[in-house]
Amino acid sequence: MSASLVIIPTYNEKENILPILEAVFSLPQGFEVLIIDDGSPDGTADMVRDAQKTYGDRLHLECRTGKLGLGTAYIHGFQWALQRDYQYVFEMDADFSHDPKDLPRLLDACAVYDADLAIGSRYSNGVNVVNWPMSRVLLSYFASKYVRFITGMPIHDTTAGFKCYRRRVLESINFEKIRFVGYAFQIEMKFRAWRKGFHLAEVPVIFTDRKLGQSKMSSGIIREAVFGVILLKISSIFRK
Repeated sequence: MSASLVIIPTYNEKENILPILEAVFSLPQGFEVLIIDDGSPDGTADMVRDAQKTYGDRLHLECRTGKLGLGTAYIHGFQWALQRDYQYVFEMDADFSHDPKDLPRLLDACAVYDADLAIGSRYSNGVNVVNWPMSRVLLSYFASKYVRFITGMPIHDTTAGFKCYRRRVLESINFEKIRFVGYAFQIEMKFRAWRKGFHLAEVPVIFTDRKLGQSKMSSGIIREAVFGVILLKISSIFRK
């Protein structure tokens, strides 16, 4: 059993799922992968089941009924990982916007350089986003600045979803108290880890927009992030 588990939520990712699995499993670090599929009608889960014949016990699949949200998918994966002996747990998208070749760098940030939460950062070294329209680049960049201003977190890419957690971080968080399921989930997890005194480190990465499949971004997800940050900050003040 590997010490490192990569959690990949999926919904209608038939174009990407086999290439992303091949890319992760080709890395020398021996990562394992857990797919959390939300009942993809395009047959993504069936493709993963077939791939298990090739990758064996390195590839795991959890299927849920219906599209239940990114945050709940990751929480499901975190709980699954904590029931086993994984020491490093990763979040990664299936669409290659997160480059699998950066996984070893995130692992090193935790395993070698002692970070508790390593963040694949688009904005710690300029703006490293490829194939996004300028309007979306600006929205994402200033959303991260806004979150940093409101919360006080000392990181540049507060909304990033490419991450590596040490086990002890996930063990310290009460998942039943996580408020958000969409874009704001990524902010809330960082905020809770930071408030608990864990060391957050940013690893510069290049984010490339998906080439295949459809984006899951929506205006509701963005609204959740904008107003959710204020709620996080207010609730943290009262918890003091």
